[in-house]
Amino acid sequence: MSTIEKQQFGITTLTSQHKDIRQLKRNYPTSIHGNKIWKSSLLLMHYFQHNPIPEHWHVLELGCGWGLTSIYLNKTFGCHITAVDADENVEPYLRLHEKVNGCHITFWPKYFENITQEELSQFDLIVAADVCFWDELEDIHYHLIETAVEAGVKKIVYADPIRSPFEALASRCSDDYFAEVEELELDKPNQARGALMVIENE
Repeated sequence: MSTIEKQQFGITTLTSQHKDIRQLKRNYPTSIHGNKIWKSSLLLMHYFQHNPIPEHWHVLELGCGWGLTSIYLNKTFGCHITAVDADENVEPYLRLHEKVNGCHITFWPKYFENITQEELSQFDLIVAADVCFWDELEDIHYHLIETAVEAGVKKIVYADPIRSPFEALASRCSDDYFAEVEELELDKPNQARGALMVIENE
């Protein structure tokens, strides 16, 4: 397997050893953990491989980082993707992967708590991987999910390596929105371990 790029779920991902990634890290240092690909995105790709979505759907990815889940959904299903991240410096990494994979992604530099109900109403699906890592993010994501349900978003899927803030969020969403939570472990070459939270709002 190449040390500079990988093939995962039909898309090309560049590693930190790739010359273009090294150059971006010099010019666009990231914050809020946007410095690499997080493996929970592989759990989302696995889920949608077995639960495909309509190509006309509009999808919002929260905390997109390098945008691999967005790119997978766009390339695999042809749906319309908006990727959002609080760190605007992740956009060049997303654009690089977008170019490598021949995709088109809309990017919003925005904090989760600033996403409005009107904006959420544009989307059929919300996806998020590794976004509930601090205790204070539990409430932020709970209120975002609450607003998204009220806005009519059809489906919400979160993936996480099972940190305690995510467990607390999943417990609240199970009680209030009938979220289904499933632990999952993927074997090599797409090795990842964690849990999925799925909310159906149809």
